[in-house]
Amino acid sequence: MAAGGCVLQHLRAPWFEINTNFVLHELRVNLRPVKNVTISMEDSVAEWARLEAARRNTSVSRLVGEMLAEKMRHDDAYERAMQDWLHRERSWASDGAAYPQRGDAA
Repeated sequence: MAAGGCVLQHLRAPWFEINTNFVLHELRVNLRPVKNVTISMEDSVAEWARLEAARRNTSVSRLVGEMLAEKMRHDDAYERAMQDWLHRERSWASDGAAYPQRGDAA
């Protein structure tokens, strides 16, 4: 890939262009401290991230942070639901008698 080139250049219409080189940053008040993290990714993934961030009018850093936060919330909700189900009282537990067979419907 040439410097400044686009991996997806052949997929774009000639009249459609997104400038991924510069993103205007706005001042946002963040009440929680944030950590700076360096990540490594394939060129095609970085290209997609730049395009997606430009489409959302945000930075790649904020885009990745929001995606990770959403993943964390999803995984936490799944874990809570799983623990709730595992610790729930079972009304269908056997009293030691055999369960009925499929053909034994009453």
